Amino acid sequence: MAGNRALRMGAILAGAAAVAAAGWALREVPAALGGRPSGQRAARMRRSPHFTGAAFANSSPVVVATPGQGGRLLRDMMASGPRRKPAGPVPVLVPSAAAESDLDIVWYGHATTLVEIEGRRVLFDPVWSDRCSPAPLAGPKRLHPPPVPAEELPPLDAIVISHDHYDHLDMATVRTLTRTQVAPFLVPLGVGAHLDRWGVPANRIVELDWDETFTIAGLGVTLTEARHFSGRAFSRNPTLWGSWVLAGERRKVFYTGDSGYFDGYARLGAQYGPFDVTLMQIGAYSPSWPDIHMTPEEAVEAHLALGGDLLVPVHWATFVLAFHGWAEPVDRLWREAKDRGLRIAVPRPGERISVDRPPVVDAWWQAVG
Repeated sequence: MAGNRALRMGAILAGAAAVAAAGWALREVPAALGGRPSGQRAARMRRSPHFTGAAFANSSPVVVATPGQGGRLLRDMMASGPRRKPAGPVPVLVPSAAAESDLDIVWYGHATTLVEIEGRRVLFDPVWSDRCSPAPLAGPKRLHPPPVPAEELPPLDAIVISHDHYDHLDMATVRTLTRTQVAPFLVPLGVGAHLDRWGVPANRIVELDWDETFTIAGLGVTLTEARHFSGRAFSRNPTLWGSWVLAGERRKVFYTGDSGYFDGYARLGAQYGPFDVTLMQIGAYSPSWPDIHMTPEEAVEAHLALGGDLLVPVHWATFVLAFHGWAEPVDRLWREAKDRGLRIAVPRPGERISVDRPPVVDAWWQAVG
């Protein structure tokens, strides 16, 4: 009897410990959901021509998920299908500290990319957490480690966010960069409310509408149109999203953020291009959401419409966010680029590349895919 009571007590204590541990792990979830725009921030949002009265809207209609696709999505989720994770470790490099030219790219994985342009450093969509989720125990898990800790990044001139989805805007990373860097955060309208909640000083938050430019360290940083959506909880499109143009005295960079293909790329190319390099979203596409993420072939079309020279793919390899094979996006991109005679570079996570002298594409991903 005494032994049974001891076992029951042990089970109760173990259960209580598990509940306490889960509660501790989930304590930050409300904060991770972000903040709600209010006051002058909300008033400025309402003045935007892209705000419809209740939310932001794309310039052309967007279907986030094709109607009637619930059954198809469930079948895709359960199917053995293509390999959605690499078969072996993804090769990760520690980038060299010194720039090789006046325009270098360091891709850290997924969309997180450092651009070193004319002696300045701009970091796009930094995510260093193990999961892109508001909860540390759930959500897509990182497939490779970050090439370097966020605390060891060199001094930055600007930190640029494309939109507020968890795989592009990460609370823990923002808090780290707030503590370790002095650079401002450049974000679309409304996204500053999240940063406010996470302790970013107001003087380090710059919010822009489409086609607005902020000048920092001699660089023009312009938020431009994208075809996507926003939201971290249950509301849809409470903040703006976008792509970005980075312009120095001689060099120009375009970053798509997340976007479906749309005819606005030709306008953006005519207005802001041509570009020395484009950072193009190529992964997490599906026939079930054709309007919000480009396929690799559409990324090539957008690159051409923008007047891009070198194409560097992003938004693949790090998190499983769709049902295609892990290596499929870059395989399709490489094939299309060869057919169209385009210059591309496919760096390993952490690999530094010079835009003018990129490494030859060596299909490194096929050895682990």
